[in-house]
Amino acid sequence: MRVKRGTVRRRRHKKIRALARGYLDLRHATFAKANEAVLKAGQHAFRDRRKKKRVFRALWIVRLNAAVRSEGIPYNVFVRLLSSSNVQLDRKVLSELAISHPQVFRRILQEAQVGAEKPGLP
Repeated sequence: MRVKRGTVRRRRHKKIRALARGYLDLRHATFAKANEAVLKAGQHAFRDRRKKKRVFRALWIVRLNAAVRSEGIPYNVFVRLLSSSNVQLDRKVLSELAISHPQVFRRILQEAQVGAEKPGLP
């Protein structure tokens, strides 16, 4: 007996075309093109969720580099000062402070410099 896939196929195709809503031309209308587009979009989304983390970290580093160079210190020295003075703020928070609260950022930089000079600190 032959299997007629009327409702099963229609539901599956409808689900894919719903995911392709807003795509241009045949990519939103026909199942074959919509399926290609949805699969490719899923691949890009998967890859870029991981890439986003790298891109933002690079942005924070660029911001911090600009902020600390305006204070006369290169970025690598700044990171070393932070680690040696046991400052536990990450790059995201530090870059936000450098942009929105430069006075607080300068104070953190001074604390890092003072903490790095004292050898007995944990």
